[in-house]
Amino acid sequence: FGLSGPPGAGKSTFIECFGKMLTERKYKVSVLAVDPSSSTSGGSLLGDKTRMTELSRDMNAYIRPSPTRGTLGGVTRTTNEAILLCEGGGYNVVLVETVGVGQSEFAVADMVDMFILLLPPAGGDELQGIKRGIIEMADLVAINKADGDLVVPARRIQAEYVSAMKLLRKRSKVWRPKV
Repeated sequence: FGLSGPPGAGKSTFIECFGKMLTERKYKVSVLAVDPSSSTSGGSLLGDKTRMTELSRDMNAYIRPSPTRGTLGGVTRTTNEAILLCEGGGYNVVLVETVGVGQSEFAVADMVDMFILLLPPAGGDELQGIKRGIIEMADLVAINKADGDLVVPARRIQAEYVSAMKLLRKRSKVWRPKV
């Protein structure tokens, strides 16, 4: 699975919850978390692993944070090879968390079986903020943080994306992207 979304959408939190659910069902889960690198120092915080505290202690999970080191597309230069290594190492599910979201951070879509775009319900003009390129690549759009006062905005953004996705060219004759 590839997972992308804007900062604050809850990508790491979603992955921890989803990953724990999978390990409880006896799957071996690998998480490849890609963080942006500083254009000044080249360094990266690699903070995603620290936000997945329970999953990082799970013996059936492996979390590998990696800096982009200037690679565009939301992944690293070696993400595809890392996916293959994890599969070869016996991990049944590989989750790739991209840097974030924009118009071109969807290189992972060609590396995974399912590309998920995770969105928060109250981020402003959502359809303007998330550009057509990444929407066209999404197999699934998940509206996250859809509880409490955010239920109504979540339903609104869901309806907006259902409408928007009807206008896009289909990538598959079999699968219809879901929101």
